[in-house]
Amino acid sequence: MPEEKDNENRNENESENLESIKELGVMNNEKNKDKIQVLPIIGQIEGHMILPPQSKSTKYEHVIPQLINIENDQNIEGLLIVLNTVGGDVEAGLAIAEMIRSLSKPTVSLVIGGGHSIGVPLATAADYSFISPSATMIIHPIRMNGLVIGVPQTFEYFNKMQERITEFIVRTSKIKREQVQKLMVQTDELLNDMGTILIGEQAVEAGLIDQVGGISDAIKKLNVLMEEK
Repeated sequence: MPEEKDNENRNENESENLESIKELGVMNNEKNKDKIQVLPIIGQIEGHMILPPQSKSTKYEHVIPQLINIENDQNIEGLLIVLNTVGGDVEAGLAIAEMIRSLSKPTVSLVIGGGHSIGVPLATAADYSFISPSATMIIHPIRMNGLVIGVPQTFEYFNKMQERITEFIVRTSKIKREQVQKLMVQTDELLNDMGTILIGEQAVEAGLIDQVGGISDAIKKLNVLMEEK
């Protein structure tokens, strides 16, 4: 019966959407022809090492294929990135940020809760960025867990990794290189660490983020960018 067939298809679509939401935090775009795609980046950025099961994470092997699909999908006209992350794997985070930056479609980012560490370049990667009034961003030097060999080459490696992050942030935001370096080496803001925490408007004043706002502001701006495109 045609009616039974429609019900089966509807149930199958709902099942696929639920699985997509569970795994990736978004609806299946094949069945959801919205012109705006939402990409949530939450928890820790998981890279080459698998995080413990109790950790909330964003897996780069999920995000990168999503970004490729977004670029190829004719029905998607813009991307909204919603960030609430503590940071994580530097290379995975930078890879995602570079892919966001290289998209041909308009992109807007919104930091809610936090956009710390490698979350900073992920926020600045978009064409236009927002931060909610109470959200925070932490800029600090990179660090490494586990065995570190105490040789000059190790320090040179750290310097090169840090330069990659600094260069990307400066390239994709209004902040000056000297300001980024100054914020990274502050010693009076973070307990047992160095760096700076910026809250809402402070991130805008520093030149990291374009504007304080919320979800409605972000969607309005993305619609404007899509119309201009």
